Formats: sequence, structure tokens, C-alpha cells
Amino acid sequence: MAEPARLAIKIDVDTDRGTREGLAPLARSLDRHGIRGTFLFSMGPDNTGRAIRRVFRPGFFAKVSRTSVVKLYGLRTLMNGVLLPGPDIGRRNADAMRAIANAGHETGIHCWDHVRWQDGLAGMSVDAVRRDFAKARSAYERVFRAPARTAGAAGWQADAKSLEVYDEAGLDYASDARGTGPFVPRVGSRVFRTLQMPTTLPTLDELIGRPEYPEDRLIDFYLDRLVPGALNAFTGHAELEGMHYAGWFGTFLDAAAAHGVRFVNLADEAKALAGTSVPVADMVQGSVDGRSGTMAVQVSSIQ
Repeated sequence: MAEPARLAIKIDVDTDRGTREGLAPLARSLDRHGIRGTFLFSMGPDNTGRAIRRVFRPGFFAKVSRTSVVKLYGLRTLMNGVLLPGPDIGRRNADAMRAIANAGHETGIHCWDHVRWQDGLAGMSVDAVRRDFAKARSAYERVFRAPARTAGAAGWQADAKSLEVYDEAGLDYASDARGTGPFVPRVGSRVFRTLQMPTTLPTLDELIGRPEYPEDRLIDFYLDRLVPGALNAFTGHAELEGMHYAGWFGTFLDAAAAHGVRFVNLADEAKALAGTSVPVADMVQGSVDGRSGTMAVQVSSIQ
């Protein structure tokens, strides 16, 4: 008999509003099934409005039109960093962040400034990356009174510079890439130390609004994509599954539990791999169906 699929839930928290309004509904859905999720927080300014620069990326308009960005994020959020000052997420929402940790969920770093990292990492020097991540680490320690043990890059933007900085930070693992399973990342000829636990499933915002993925069939689509006996990693967003799609997310978890899925935590899975032979895999800049631009993608394994 095949082993049940293992499913880890990771939540990226991108914005001030998502941190204020999306965390509690997500925690309730997870807690109902005894799931220990992984919440990765944007720790600095919410400059979401500056993302308008992505207008020049292929596929950007298609995604904006089908996901109804104003409905999901709110007009106030879309003005942050442009017409309004970007609020400091970590300072404004420390209590809400700590409540997630106090409820038993794993927490980590998503970024300092989401837009700066997602749109600017490729052009940053390693020293600039180091400074940016240091600010996020300092803010995280101020909120949680302990050092971060994991991180997952904004927009899945990761490269040799960010992996070097992660290694310097001594993280237990990171979740930066899209891929098929845990791997030790190699960029070019350089192999890095920090284990990668990639997102293996499409995100909800990559599917909603597309005629080939009708909303009333999305739960079945996800259940069909789960690989028995393997680690499956789903990345949600506080701004979607914690807000407009909170009901959908709760129903998805109910269906997964009824399907016999075993819920696991990324930190526990990473710890279980310590001392084992984890495959080395190339991490390159690639594309993902339904998402604009390029991102870190796992492409091959080298034993």
C-alpha cells in the first residue's frame, strides 16, 4: 500500500494588511487540523505600490487582470511606498506575529522590503544583499526575541549572492525555490550548505481566474497533484488564503485531511534529513506557469 502524501503548509506574509488581517484566519484553519505551519514574514517597510514597475514584465497584465489585485490587496496597500509612506510591518504588527509563534507555528524571514528584494535582487551586490538580510534578521530578533532559523525569498528570488548570505547566517534550511523535493543548491560550480525545501505545488494566485482551472475544481486539482510518499509543499499567502480565499483554504485543508494526507512541518522534515544524503541540484533562473518573470527553480540532481 502506498504511503500517504505528506503536505507542508508555508505561508508568505507580504504586506502590512496581510499581517494585520490574514494571520488569524489562517491560524484558525491550521489549528483545526493540528497543523504546524511555517509563516515567513516581511519584516520592514510595505512598499507594495512600487511593484507597478513590473508592468514591463511578460505576463504581468494577464495576472493582474485575472487575480483582481485591488480586491485582494486593497487600494491602501497599493498606495504604500508611492502615494503613502510604506508602513514598518514588523514594528506595527509585532503582537500579531508573536501570536503565530505562541500558537506553535514555525516562523522565519521572508524579506526586509518585499518589492526591493523581488524586483532588485539580481542587480544587488553581495554586500547589499548582506545588509538587507541583516536588517530583516535584526527586526526578526526584535519581534521574536530569538534568531531566525529559516527564510524563504520574496517572489522566489534567490541566487548565489543570497545563498552565500544564508550560509553565513547558519540557517537550518531555506525555502527559496520552486522544485520537486529537498535539495542542496548548486549555482554554477558552487555548492552551498543551506538545505532548500522548495515549493512543489502551484500557488493559488497562479491558477485563479484561468478558464482551464475553474475555481470549483481547484481543490480536486491540488489533491490530484499530491505525490504519495513524498514531501509536497504548498505556499499560501496571508493576502489570499488568509483573506478573500480564507474559506477556500479551510475547505482545502478539510478535503486534504479526508483524502488521507499527512500534514507535516518543513522544519521537522528538514531536521529528519540532517546527516542523510540529500541530492545536490542545480538552482537556476527559470519560469513557472501562471507567474510573471523568472525565479529560482530546481532543475536537476547530481548524486
